[in-house]
Amino acid sequence: MRSKTLHAALAGAFLVTTGLPGIALAQSNPSAQQLINQLKPSGMLSDTTRGIKPLPPGPAGAAPAPTSGMAPMAPMAASSMAPASAAVSAPAAAPSANLDVEFASGSAALTPQAVTALDQLGKALTSADLASYNFKIVGHTDTTGNAATNQTLSEQRAAAVKAYLESKFSVADARLQSEGVGESDLAVQTPPNTPNERNRRVQIINLGQ
Repeated sequence: MRSKTLHAALAGAFLVTTGLPGIALAQSNPSAQQLINQLKPSGMLSDTTRGIKPLPPGPAGAAPAPTSGMAPMAPMAASSMAPASAAVSAPAAAPSANLDVEFASGSAALTPQAVTALDQLGKALTSADLASYNFKIVGHTDTTGNAATNQTLSEQRAAAVKAYLESKFSVADARLQSEGVGESDLAVQTPPNTPNERNRRVQIINLGQ
């Protein structure tokens, strides 16, 4: 079995063009500062801005004056007066970062390339910008091989990333969660037994404080 690479991404792996038509190369992993910029929650909506505030009522909340010879109109229910655009807006997506983590073939053993990548992540997670936040590490695979085996492998690799960050950078266990979903949540839809690097990935997700 050839070596598999996990990619921490919602959108897939980084690519950089070579200047030749149809040719692209994998880009090097982001630096610690780039990871900080991607993972810090500056784009999250606060609790006070998650919805659209209704318009204030009229003066003293009074109903419209009745027309001569007509009975006063009963006040309309607030729900029937609210415009369709006043629906509550959806919360912003949690910040996530792209990271390539290379493992030994068919195992959860970290390669030297993986260690280099995770060292940048460790520096980011222990920085002043991110030290107070919690994160989830979700392992994914492509559809190559047996689904049950892929599920187990994704769990083991996500756990290996978590263990390395805790051991090397003293990231508290309570700050990190690891989870494997195998081939059940593909970034690129492919048929069974189809290798695809964008599906062999890990998601690093900011869970908040």
